[in-house]
Amino acid sequence: LQSLRTMAGEGDLADIADDALKYETYEQYLDSQISPMDIYYLEDQDLARQLVELGYRGSGETLKREEFEARKKAAEEAKASKLRNAPKKLASADKDLSHFPFLHNLAEREDLVRNGKLTSIIFLRDKNSKGQEVSGYIDYAHRLKSENFEPYFERKKKLMPKPSDLSYYNWETQHSTSNSTPNFQVIADNEAGLLFKNKRDRKVINVDPKSLPGDNSRRIEIKTQE
Repeated sequence: LQSLRTMAGEGDLADIADDALKYETYEQYLDSQISPMDIYYLEDQDLARQLVELGYRGSGETLKREEFEARKKAAEEAKASKLRNAPKKLASADKDLSHFPFLHNLAEREDLVRNGKLTSIIFLRDKNSKGQEVSGYIDYAHRLKSENFEPYFERKKKLMPKPSDLSYYNWETQHSTSNSTPNFQVIADNEAGLLFKNKRDRKVINVDPKSLPGDNSRRIEIKTQE
């Protein structure tokens, strides 16, 4: 058998590498460079693949199996990274909350909180589905990551404190819980009352409405029937 080997320049090699990403397996990549005439004369698929891998068929500059798999892996990682870093639509996007001050305030800070540029603690006091009065402190960023907030902004679901939040208290059953989150450490049994320490800047937040909230913090009170 006679064959013509050609030399590939840097641009050709880049094209070869890009072409390799089109195929699921190395065998498919080799098969793409085998012509019907090769199969006619060789009468052996495996032999034809070996000749392509050695450079005696196809472009003459064939990627080795290790190179092919390395490029495939790199391409898959790059694709996954692109998907991870793609901007996500905000749960509050395209929602008219102009008549709902509490939800409007949450919507205004959603992007900053999701991106880690702002942390917020939400205090709520309301009645649950059983008519029991409950209250609690919620790490907004932690809840945004752990559940879908769109039903809240659509007003299909009411945001309520949970036993898994920073702090929770049921005024009827007197059941109480406290839990640190990735953003805040709970400081309980303190003379100043319940405190939270921001794990990022180490600043302590005083949630007593009669006291100042602390450095780098401000308190916003919203009275609403929502």
